[in-house]
Amino acid sequence: MLIQARRLTHRIAERTILDLPGFEMPRGEHTVLLGPSGCGKTTLINILTGLVTPTSGEVFIDGRPMTGARPAARDALRRECIGLVFQTLRLVSALTVRQNLSLAQHLAGGRSDEAEIDRLIAQVGLSHRAHARPRELSQGESQRAAIARALCARPALLVADEPTSALDDANAGAMIDLLLASAESGGSTLLIATHDRRIRERFARTVELEPVALAA
Repeated sequence: MLIQARRLTHRIAERTILDLPGFEMPRGEHTVLLGPSGCGKTTLINILTGLVTPTSGEVFIDGRPMTGARPAARDALRRECIGLVFQTLRLVSALTVRQNLSLAQHLAGGRSDEAEIDRLIAQVGLSHRAHARPRELSQGESQRAAIARALCARPALLVADEPTSALDDANAGAMIDLLLASAESGGSTLLIATHDRRIRERFARTVELEPVALAA
């Protein structure tokens, strides 16, 4: 299994945000995580990728502990294995689209592959915006740039949080095509968290989360 999570709970103050007995994904599987806003999708994504420490439970990525590991070890595991498309995108504002991809490759431990960067920028339809900075992009363009950045290091695990939220039907379909094709060609495990039910039929496996609000 590439992802193994057991007995996950997460609380903020007296509210239980997430209560999940277990979650697993084998290598190469493509899964969509569905549920309404507030059901814990982003919290689960952040726990699986080591950005949030759960109140209880454990997560292993590729057999290596994510929960319980030191911050430096979590950061290294994330850089080496995971490509992330954040809901808030988090493009580096001072860098161009091209430079954001180059930085992602560098942080993943590789040298900048200019041809691969050009290919991905073209694939998401941003060749004419390669030298633009995030403030100069539309929301949809920024989302496509963030997807290209997550793909450029060929991660073992590709995780996208609401990747189609700012896109119309045609562009949403194109982005899912790109994510699925990139995961397939690179042998990546793909996990998409969304409330966008337009993409449900594209995935063989769906996991539904329901909101929880339990008193402590």
